[in-house]
Amino acid sequence: MFSKFTSILQHAVEALAPSLPLQEDFVYHWKAITHYYIETSDDKAPVTDTNIPSHLEQMLDILTQEEGERESGETGPCMEYLLHHKILETLYTLGKADCPPGMKQQVLTFYTKLLGRIRQPLLPHINVHRPVQKLIRLCGEVLAAPTENEEIQFLCIVCAKLKQDPYLVNFFLENKTKRPEAKSPGGADGTKENLSAPDTGQPQAEEQAEPPEVPQAAAAGAYSSPARNNNNNSSNNYNLVSSLLNLTKSPDGRIVVKACEGLMLLVSLPEPAAAKCLTENTGLCELLTERLSAFYKALPQSMDPLDIETVESVNWGLDVYNLKEDAAIFTGKRALISFLSWLDYCDQLIKEAQKSAAAVMARGVREKFFVSVMEPQLMQTSEVGILTSTALLNRIIRQVTSEALLQEMVCFLLGEEKEPETLATIAQNPLRHRLIEHCDHLSDEISIMTLRLFEHLIQKPNQHILHSLVLRSLEERNYLENKPQEEREPLENGQPHDAVDLEEDPLFGDDPSPERTLSSSDWLSASPPQSPENSKSEGKTEVHKIVNSFLCLVPDEAKSSYHVEGTGYDTYLRDAHRQFRDYCGVCQQWDWRGHPKPFEKCNLDSPFFEGHFLKVLFDRMGRILDQPYDVNLQVTSVLSKLSLLPHPHMHEYLLDPYINLAPGCRSLFSVIVRVVGDLMLRIQRIPDFTPKLLLVRKRLLGLEPEGINVDHMTLLEGVIVLEEFCKELAAIAFVKFHATASSSP
Repeated sequence: MFSKFTSILQHAVEALAPSLPLQEDFVYHWKAITHYYIETSDDKAPVTDTNIPSHLEQMLDILTQEEGERESGETGPCMEYLLHHKILETLYTLGKADCPPGMKQQVLTFYTKLLGRIRQPLLPHINVHRPVQKLIRLCGEVLAAPTENEEIQFLCIVCAKLKQDPYLVNFFLENKTKRPEAKSPGGADGTKENLSAPDTGQPQAEEQAEPPEVPQAAAAGAYSSPARNNNNNSSNNYNLVSSLLNLTKSPDGRIVVKACEGLMLLVSLPEPAAAKCLTENTGLCELLTERLSAFYKALPQSMDPLDIETVESVNWGLDVYNLKEDAAIFTGKRALISFLSWLDYCDQLIKEAQKSAAAVMARGVREKFFVSVMEPQLMQTSEVGILTSTALLNRIIRQVTSEALLQEMVCFLLGEEKEPETLATIAQNPLRHRLIEHCDHLSDEISIMTLRLFEHLIQKPNQHILHSLVLRSLEERNYLENKPQEEREPLENGQPHDAVDLEEDPLFGDDPSPERTLSSSDWLSASPPQSPENSKSEGKTEVHKIVNSFLCLVPDEAKSSYHVEGTGYDTYLRDAHRQFRDYCGVCQQWDWRGHPKPFEKCNLDSPFFEGHFLKVLFDRMGRILDQPYDVNLQVTSVLSKLSLLPHPHMHEYLLDPYINLAPGCRSLFSVIVRVVGDLMLRIQRIPDFTPKLLLVRKRLLGLEPEGINVDHMTLLEGVIVLEEFCKELAAIAFVKFHATASSSP
């Protein structure tokens, strides 16, 4: 009670006293603090019962006022006094001893406000960055400490200052074998931390012996070079990172988020020495991977893939939740959100990180999480486990955006091989082989989920994905017939015996019926008129022939879209145009050639294998009449995404019906032709085929209520998907041709 009365009296005296020059006022407040330690015998009273907080606040106000009254960058006498008399060193000593109780909190607040309020750069001063470094080491020592909030505020303001001037980070790379204070024979660093003899502001023998780094002239404004901390950086401590890592373990979620924000600032610093120290001498990589693994292992063994796919996207640090509500929606929602939130943090951290640090952190996630934790889950034989782990992997693929983490994830999934696949090497990478095989799994659910995974994967901005899955098998164009005319196999009706005979097929004759073709005026009406010189592209089949080839593939008796309004071919043009434009934006950085590789440079004699991925997709496509509707939708969706890719070999192999295939080779068009041949035979055995087909289409569109079961439902649904897929391929071919023609000189 007496101390509070004294404090009130002190304020009254200060208010009535005439104003002193700023420096005298500043010195007065500092001496008032030091005199407390000389005169007071009771060191158990909390600091809040003393005048120390008020004096510290007054000192901050004076420093702020002084800077405001001077020109930018000019150091005033109060700041010189603070630097020359090593006030921050003394405050650090008092804070470390926490004398009186609560002093550490006051010191942290003073440092934070000083660095935050003063605009001129303070950290380059040796009498600032040294005590700051020491104070950093005190942060995070005790979890759930009463000073946690002040500690994180202090650390974050230091991080913000380093973000403004990244070179300053070299001051905070501390040599493990010899701390900076040991270098100084005198000064506050070289003396014992003796609370009974604090800095009173008077010259002392120890203070007159400045450290070697400080010039004798203008010692108060002394700057030290960050290079001195940069020697042998492989054995440096990065205490700022270590303290933040400790605070990420706090039970207070707000402290954890602030610590993560501080780490985000530090990893983005461009200094190579700091990046190396960050990854080699701190536990940051371990924090990322261990917490990611722990959150993943906390997930239920079995989860509904729909729940995994549709749970709301959560940005790290913003996952406000209610345990009761989450549990009521589905079991494991809270655990899933926690995992996805931390994954988002890892992804953003690696995205922001300096390039070499990002590569190291991404490699750590691959080795310690993907390989150690996820791979066994993906390779298991339990169908429930496969489905859950594949759905989680699909969600991870969708969420990852950082280039370095995406690259490591792709190499984990697909391997790093770049040479063309052969039948003998498709099992070379067990995980890749297993995932592709799962596209044709006995369980339709697993097949659909894995196909969806690959659909998301091929849309990622990573060239190796497409090269590994498809392009390396098409690189040499050895799917084309390369023998001279006289050496080719005997022709039947002008075609090799195993070729798709387009000319003799009634669907592709010279005079197809008007109902089954799209006239030149129709297919050109959706795009700007072409100039005569661009109406054809050298070496390419005319686009209207290609469009009509796909539109006429399904025979009239198997078509049902013309009975339903709004299901014409033109409905696919808008989507194809938008998707192709998006793909071009992603692929333009990869320098794909505009024209196919010249024949003379291709190794046409090597045997052709379409690759494991296309093999499974073509096999699935060949069974479209016998597969469930949802499986067919997913297979055709993946194939249409591949067809949209602006690579000439992909376009030629998937979208040109008129290429001469080498013996034993198949293309997407030839697979569909064989399906249509099978369909025409099966139609004859189904009574009332066309009315049934139309009824099924209307039910799928929601135009007819569900009624009695229709015979051959799987076949009828397959025919509808086939018709729509052919229209989609026609639209893609048309859009790609026009894009090529308009970009030609």
